[in-house]
Amino acid sequence: MSLTILWLVVGIALCLLEFFFPTAFVVLMMGFAALVVAGVSLLIPHAVFLVGLWLILSTSFTILSRKLLTPRAKSRYLGDDKEGTIISAIEPGRTGRVLYEGNSWRAKAADPSIAIADEEIVHIIEIKGNTVIVLPKDYYYLTDS
Repeated sequence: MSLTILWLVVGIALCLLEFFFPTAFVVLMMGFAALVVAGVSLLIPHAVFLVGLWLILSTSFTILSRKLLTPRAKSRYLGDDKEGTIISAIEPGRTGRVLYEGNSWRAKAADPSIAIADEEIVHIIEIKGNTVIVLPKDYYYLTDS
């Protein structure tokens, strides 16, 4: 059997295995790498080189697929009507806890120079991952003076 046919069979088999044993695209990427190596084997029929190329391509494709297919943490900007209550004070530049929609959230002040006391009502400005960005309810009035 020629090297090209061997790499084609291995590539197709690995791609099909992903359907039966989901591995978060690892086996699929190894299959794609084997199919690329099958094409290269037409030009360079050296077995050791081809195995090394397959290892490098498999690793590269897997890392690349992780970067392209992993969802990014999205931030949500919220309207002015979202309010919460501080349950653990926020010191300047630090984090605390806020009660928002019935759950305790990690909270950070939008202005890192201010402190927010316990039981204070705050506006929820934004949600970044599992952290809410807050400002005191009267913050706008404090900055106008």
